[in-house]
Amino acid sequence: MLYLIPTPIGNLSDITYRAVTTLKKCDYILCEDTRKSGILLKHLEISKRLISFHKFSEKEKENSIIHDLRSGLEIGLISDAGTPCICDPGSMLIKRVLEEQLPLTSLPGPCALSVAMTYIGDMEGPFQFMGFLPKKAGELSTTLQDAILYPGYTLFYESPHHVQKTLTELAKLQPNTDVTITRELTKIYEEILKDTPSNLLSHFSTNKPRGEMVLIINGKHTQIDLDLPPKEYVQSLIEKFGLSQKDAVLIAAKLQNKPKKVFYQAMIKEN
Repeated sequence: MLYLIPTPIGNLSDITYRAVTTLKKCDYILCEDTRKSGILLKHLEISKRLISFHKFSEKEKENSIIHDLRSGLEIGLISDAGTPCICDPGSMLIKRVLEEQLPLTSLPGPCALSVAMTYIGDMEGPFQFMGFLPKKAGELSTTLQDAILYPGYTLFYESPHHVQKTLTELAKLQPNTDVTITRELTKIYEEILKDTPSNLLSHFSTNKPRGEMVLIINGKHTQIDLDLPPKEYVQSLIEKFGLSQKDAVLIAAKLQNKPKKVFYQAMIKEN
């Protein structure tokens, strides 16, 4: 049996009783960083063999793990913090386990994404999770444009080294966007910030960004009428966000769920 076991995202007391009992019965435990996981297991007074399992070693260790599962071993998979496979290693292994119909179970438990969502205050209607924001300027801009135009909340994982760049780009695209940043969740210095991109930039100019973050963009108030004809919709995106025609067409196609050629043909036909 392969067990996906969530671990605390900050406060070590957040480990569940079931997670502790499961860790104790595993033959060995796969973890991102054996040093970090060793600290947790020492705190829990659990002594188990730890095997490093991260994005650079996933593939090479997959066959060995599958062999052990076929042999009836009990194996635990944990990440450095939170629920495994949510922006953490393990996805390829899970796919293989499911394909081969080997026993697998996922335990409920700590997750920065779900904790951050509870701080929004009016989490009704649609939301989407986009993982970590891209680092390249062009990809970052396009991703943020998508989030601003999404008719609900978009959640990202963000690092303290990148958050100011993200807020600067957001301020250019839509200065009045509602942004929430949760920082150091469940820890002593937990902080919840809700403001515009510019005001959040001012905050971080005097308060150095620290700790892992969840960044939440509220797109409910920045919508363009989805029922507009293709050309008008593309032009509205260009005017509102200063996009190139190419980028506006890509976003329009995604949001209206139509082929890109529909928008390209509309722009050519009516010009």
